Amino acid sequence: MNFLAHLHLADNSQTSMAANIAGDFAKGSIEDFPKHLQQGLWLHRQIDQLTDSHEITKELLSLFPKSLTRAAPIIIDLSFDHMLAKFWDEYHHQTLEEFAIKAYDAIDNCDSLPEKLVSIAPRIRQENWLVAYQTREGLNQTLAAVAKRVSKPEIFDGAQECVKKLDTDIEIAFRTFYPQLMAYSRLWTRNTPAEYL
Repeated sequence: MNFLAHLHLADNSQTSMAANIAGDFAKGSIEDFPKHLQQGLWLHRQIDQLTDSHEITKELLSLFPKSLTRAAPIIIDLSFDHMLAKFWDEYHHQTLEEFAIKAYDAIDNCDSLPEKLVSIAPRIRQENWLVAYQTREGLNQTLAAVAKRVSKPEIFDGAQECVKKLDTDIEIAFRTFYPQLMAYSRLWTRNTPAEYL
């Protein structure tokens, strides 16, 4: 799952949106971070762990060509965000535009976030990353931008064409898996270890 899904799952479980998205930038022990971030970081890691290990994700990974093996987990994360944005009305009562503003405000108003998140937060809002996921063009732009940030951009060669080809498989996987993840996120929230509360 990428930014949009983590923010949505935080809202769905009534936990800190900023803390959940911070999980993409927070390395090391959760205890090293301020108390108000710890539950969200823990929840983020539970979400990532289940997503990476789930049979639905593994089956989807197997459909990618060998040339995209290294990039495929990232491509799936971004594609799932695209599916969530595309079918947003089925998963949230607010419009995506309203939710995006709420998310951007939550990030801006949270103290002690990882420096890398703080540095890109203005771009996230200015370029409206969350709403951009709704379109195929937005997904393709995100894939291209991510490719530029990795040490070997060539691992993403053919990603856009592959995602288009696997569109139905990705949608089926998302629609099957994501409601489970929503339920798990609420369950995990109720069972967060006491030391992270």
